[in-house]
Amino acid sequence: MSTDLLSPFKLNNSIELQNRVLMAPLTRCMADDNLVPTQAMVDYYARRADVGLIISEAIIIRADAQGYPNTPGIFTSEQIQGWKKVTDAVHANGGKIFAQLWHVGRVAHPHFFGGDVLAPSAIGVEGSVPRMRELTYVTPKPATKDDIKGLVADYAKAAENAMEAGFDGVEIHGANGYLIDQFLHYAANERDDEYGQTPENMSRFALEVTDAIIKIVGNERTAMRLTPGAYFNMSEDSRDKAVFDYLLPELENRKLAYLHGGIFDDSMRFDSLDGKSTSEFLRAGYKGTLVGVGSYSFETAKEAINDNKFDLIAIGRPLIANPDYISKIKNGEEVIAYNDEMLAKLV
Repeated sequence: MSTDLLSPFKLNNSIELQNRVLMAPLTRCMADDNLVPTQAMVDYYARRADVGLIISEAIIIRADAQGYPNTPGIFTSEQIQGWKKVTDAVHANGGKIFAQLWHVGRVAHPHFFGGDVLAPSAIGVEGSVPRMRELTYVTPKPATKDDIKGLVADYAKAAENAMEAGFDGVEIHGANGYLIDQFLHYAANERDDEYGQTPENMSRFALEVTDAIIKIVGNERTAMRLTPGAYFNMSEDSRDKAVFDYLLPELENRKLAYLHGGIFDDSMRFDSLDGKSTSEFLRAGYKGTLVGVGSYSFETAKEAINDNKFDLIAIGRPLIANPDYISKIKNGEEVIAYNDEMLAKLV
């Protein structure tokens, strides 16, 4: 039987989505200087409320989580109230929205917060901050056990703040070379304590964050994004596969709302994943609801879902170019092609 992507879908038999199309998290750097969502962001999200679920742009959980200019936070009352305007507008238009919670780890820069950059190990990344190329990255401080306890607590507090702001749930950003992902890869994690060296230890931080958030919002409102491949700001290592082989069943046992692959092109295959793509690897190791992403069109996503590659599709750049994407699909209208000029403005 062919799956209709525009038919309703229930997450964990709890949260009903109006269709199987999700808006992928799209960092736009459009918050104000206090990292508060702006009216332009309210309008931007409200216009896309007819997707099944909006995943917000990545939202920093505390001041030292910042690595890019004007990325919104959710750790001050002003920021929470700013997001409340966003969620109210989305709900008023019949939509649902999850907050993606973010700490960039070693990709942070002290320019934004004036303190240490925290990471699993003292291994920096090369290059400079996007949009602020005069700022080169610094060598991070390895997080102490007390630092890690504080980070877990602040992820949980950010989830609590997201509920106060009216979000329907949270997606933990455990992908794309940021803090949680850094713990999961050997290229960024050289620790010799209970957070390093073995798959169980390297998965510990991700699971501690997940469990702390589940206590706040419930498993049915907690999701995770992972990139076992997609080595962004990180080199590939064949040992990484064993980490995700351990982590995926642990996450499945927690009955999350969904697991979300983080990849820009899901046709890419990785030697470290036995030649599998991100979606293929995640589907093989995780039997819960899986969200695919990575250069899919509506038609190719429909084919992939019908082939049981994943259950839901996250659409990114086409939704920047087409706020009325769902309407165009329903009515058979032409979808405007994305171009890089669109990234610089909210439409």
